[in-house]
Amino acid sequence: MTEFERVYRMYFPEVESYLRALCRDEVLAEELTQEVFFKAMRALPKFRGDCDIRSWLCSIGKNCYLDHLRRTRPGSVVDILTLEDPSPGMEQRLSRRDEALMLHKILHTLPQPYKEVFSLRVFGELSFTEIGEIFGKTANWACVTYHRARQKIRNRMEEME
Repeated sequence: MTEFERVYRMYFPEVESYLRALCRDEVLAEELTQEVFFKAMRALPKFRGDCDIRSWLCSIGKNCYLDHLRRTRPGSVVDILTLEDPSPGMEQRLSRRDEALMLHKILHTLPQPYKEVFSLRVFGELSFTEIGEIFGKTANWACVTYHRARQKIRNRMEEME
């Protein structure tokens, strides 16, 4: 079995599940998952291992989904910005395009590990245990880091308003 076949068999269900949660369309999720693994097959020899391969594949998936949105709905607000477990009123704020852009700008400026933990939890839909394993830490560490990242994002959003 080749390295790519191993990666494909191990991560295909997780990537497809992640994309199904992003786009809420089973057929589109299947198409995007195929695109992810096609791109990953070509890029796997260049994969440096700087991050967990699951995160890398989900990142490719997120970019494939964003490309799809740009092609089909130019200028639309990206659905993946709706956070799980938002504070009161936060979901309504994120539905507006300018605040969605603000969230991305803030997320881009967050230091590590906050940026990656937040992205893995929200976009990758990973459990705190899985995130802890990626970083070689405990689930409690991942939970605390995620909540600190959320607080940093909230504080910066309030400052920018």
